[in-house]
Amino acid sequence: MPQTPLIAHDNLRVLLDAEQGRYSLYDGEDYIGFLGYVQEQGVLDLQHTIIKEEYSRRGYARALVTIVLERVWALDLRVVPTCTYVAQYLDRFPQYAWLVAGQENDDATPHGRHAA
Repeated sequence: MPQTPLIAHDNLRVLLDAEQGRYSLYDGEDYIGFLGYVQEQGVLDLQHTIIKEEYSRRGYARALVTIVLERVWALDLRVVPTCTYVAQYLDRFPQYAWLVAGQENDDATPHGRHAA
């Protein structure tokens, strides 16, 4: 059985708003939702994922979390998955689990890297 792609949309943009502590997701010009965070040193506490109701259950939350985790990865940061959606995502897609702060494998080389 083929695996569901992590990002199933073509025109997504994620904009960082550091002042508001959020990554905002757009599909073309349409605002879809955001992932709120608090950053302390090299760790992002991913606190809540909010997708507008009319866009729910279409894979936007998964795409947003994937893009944010790819950026965290590229910046060599770590995360705390306070948001239950992010915690469940990390269980479902273990290739990102090493990004969780405080893991014994913080210095481990990631396996299964893919392009987002």
